[in-house]
Amino acid sequence: MPRQGSVEAEFLISARRFAGPLRGIGLVLISAFGLLAVPGDTLPLGFALFALVVAGAAVDCWTGLSGRWAPLALAFAVARVVAVCVTQEWTGGQPNQWALNVLTTTAITVQWEWSPKVSVPVTAGLLAVHLAVTGDGGAIVARLLIECVLSRLAFVLLRRSSRRVDLLRARQAALARAEALSLARRRREREYLALLHDTASSTFLLVAVHGADTEPGQVAGFARHDLAVLTGTAGGPTTQDSPVDLNASLRTVVDRSGLTVDVRWRDGLPVPASVALALVRAVRETLANVERHAGVHTATLSADLDGDRVVVTVADDGAGFRPDEVPRSRRGIRGSVVERMTAVGGSAAVTSRPGEGTTVRLEWPGG
Repeated sequence: MPRQGSVEAEFLISARRFAGPLRGIGLVLISAFGLLAVPGDTLPLGFALFALVVAGAAVDCWTGLSGRWAPLALAFAVARVVAVCVTQEWTGGQPNQWALNVLTTTAITVQWEWSPKVSVPVTAGLLAVHLAVTGDGGAIVARLLIECVLSRLAFVLLRRSSRRVDLLRARQAALARAEALSLARRRREREYLALLHDTASSTFLLVAVHGADTEPGQVAGFARHDLAVLTGTAGGPTTQDSPVDLNASLRTVVDRSGLTVDVRWRDGLPVPASVALALVRAVRETLANVERHAGVHTATLSADLDGDRVVVTVADDGAGFRPDEVPRSRRGIRGSVVERMTAVGGSAAVTSRPGEGTTVRLEWPGG
């Protein structure tokens, strides 16, 4: 049983929906030409047969559009063939092309509407009626068998092709799901490694800043806290991080930058280590953007307090740009600056205009 919404299911629905209306319309056209060959003395009979064909066509179209009353459409199809075949002696002689064309058109379209359990007996019965009336077998039987076999073969091949498309789509969807899961797994791994880096670096940064003044027991306590963060048993690094000197952390970024940086900061700005790392990375990305895009070789870095808020500002007098026109696919400022500050409870604002330089303001609320 094909899945709902699959290509195979849509093909089967289309085959059953359009085979009947096509048969009905085709038989009306065939019967219109057949009616022209009816002798004058039997013309009323010809019009009666034509009316039956038109009524059957209406049933075929209604069944195709609504998807209902398929057995009724089959009954009308059989009735038309029987009526035209039985009366062909009076509507044009033997053999009558009208009857033969009605028979073959019906037999061919039935192969697309019904399974062989229905189509084979119906086709055999219609052929038997035609042979019983005409008494002429060989050529008609061969023709009808070939046409029905070719019709059924075309239906089977198209159905298999649609099933093949479904299989290929399913495999593609499975590959897409596997790729999405792999990307999600790698993203989680990167997040875990970033967390590992942040927590371990916090402890190393503390030891580097305070050096010999750091007691071994204090370092062990920080290491236990790092382990708790990594295993998910801590309240979170932002509330329990050990304080470090922000200026000392930023100094490393300034020393490694390819720019000449005018540093202006207040001595002794203690912040949690994870906040210091976020600020360090944001400043590093900002200075890198100045070096790549601003067209200048100097920048200004300031770090100060605004009440309880820690404010770090990076400014340049370079080319500038329009922040609202930066494509969302560009992740430099958005990912490495804004989102990084948001992750530690802070914020970042970028102010820039073409020809007027750029200012990046990083804030952390303190407390």
